[in-house]
Amino acid sequence: MPPKQKRGAVDPARRVAFEVLKSVRVDGAYTNLVLPALLREEGLSGRDAAFATELASGTIRWQGTYDAILAACIDRQLSKVESKVLDALRLGTHQLLAMRVPTHAAISTTVDLVRFRVSSGAAGFANAVLRKVSAQDLAAWIAQVAPDPATAYSHPAWVVEELRAALGRDDELEALLAADNEPPKVTLVARPGRATREELPGEPTVLSPYGVVLAGGDPGQLPAVVKGRAGVQDEGSQLVAIAAAAAAIDGADARWLDLCAGPGGKAALLAALAAQRGAGVVASERQQHRSLLVRRALRRAPGVTGIVTADGTAPPYRPGSFDRVLVDAPCTGLGALRRRPEARWRRRPKDVVELVRLQERLLDSALDLTRPGGVVLYATCSPVLAETGGVVSAVLGRRDDVALEDLGPVLPDVPDAAGPLPGTLQLWPHRHGTDAMFLALLRKA
Repeated sequence: MPPKQKRGAVDPARRVAFEVLKSVRVDGAYTNLVLPALLREEGLSGRDAAFATELASGTIRWQGTYDAILAACIDRQLSKVESKVLDALRLGTHQLLAMRVPTHAAISTTVDLVRFRVSSGAAGFANAVLRKVSAQDLAAWIAQVAPDPATAYSHPAWVVEELRAALGRDDELEALLAADNEPPKVTLVARPGRATREELPGEPTVLSPYGVVLAGGDPGQLPAVVKGRAGVQDEGSQLVAIAAAAAAIDGADARWLDLCAGPGGKAALLAALAAQRGAGVVASERQQHRSLLVRRALRRAPGVTGIVTADGTAPPYRPGSFDRVLVDAPCTGLGALRRRPEARWRRRPKDVVELVRLQERLLDSALDLTRPGGVVLYATCSPVLAETGGVVSAVLGRRDDVALEDLGPVLPDVPDAAGPLPGTLQLWPHRHGTDAMFLALLRKA
């Protein structure tokens, strides 16, 4: 039996990181969602919170590489190592090879963690393994155990092949994989008509006229964020809402729909843009818990005419009743591996097949809801060809009432972003510093 946990015996930041890895592994949690609650529970802020965040997120990002290194240091299969011990070994390896933690501190704190969470015997095992890990730096270990890009950059092999195909060129592949492993900067959006980006601290974003890159601190403490006049939003996601609002249409332009609105960031920006033009947005979301997040994101927001919990593939709206529709479709999320590092280990190739069916149904539904002359902006946070150009091509191939439009004039300041189909856009972390968002504009004939 392991000894009773002594709460004060393990450094709080490392304890938080350990609990994050456990939640991701056992409960299917997302790092960026579970981490803030654990930090608050432990009362961590400033440097301690930053340390815990990098330790947890970095360990998950580099898990594939670290497992290859640990396998070279352990005389048994990793599957035979107790899960809690393996989590701790990964945390220790990240401290040794990727953080500015002295060797003795990285090893001793990890050994303490294993001793109090598992057993003294397991602590001795962890000590021996981490001493072997500390014998080389990361570059030397990668040269020894990671001859392929998948292991060297800690991505599943099938994900690497999907990204290679989406890029259409090999000379940028390693730059993309490396960008996926960089912690994302915090980007804020000033919702127009409610806030200006001049009142937000940070450097103005290059591509979005409403964003800033936060230099540091807790964005949740900023008055504009507290009041919902601004929010945390990747620059690529800002461009999706901007494009949905900016495409030219003839005739009425009063009724807008966000068909897959959860968790509400794009809907909030879309509503702010709509309010400036006398239009209104209906935010629709199928899942109840995500619908609640939409309500929170749109609190006190002008430009919102409804928040509805509804299935986007069978929506409770009349055909042809909207002038603009945004479909930010559920996807594999392989374009956001910087901020959701666990997605690379959680997704499987079969997920693509299932999601593509859903994406096609949602895009068909959005087109049915759009009036003649209106537009649909289809977006995914994935560059996988089946989820991007494949979905759009399939829908265009079976409909004669839709035309694919050129997004170039809509977002003229976005360089080097040609998508898989003419007129579509594909953003990239290594080129644009954004999530790998795909955008396609379709007009109802």
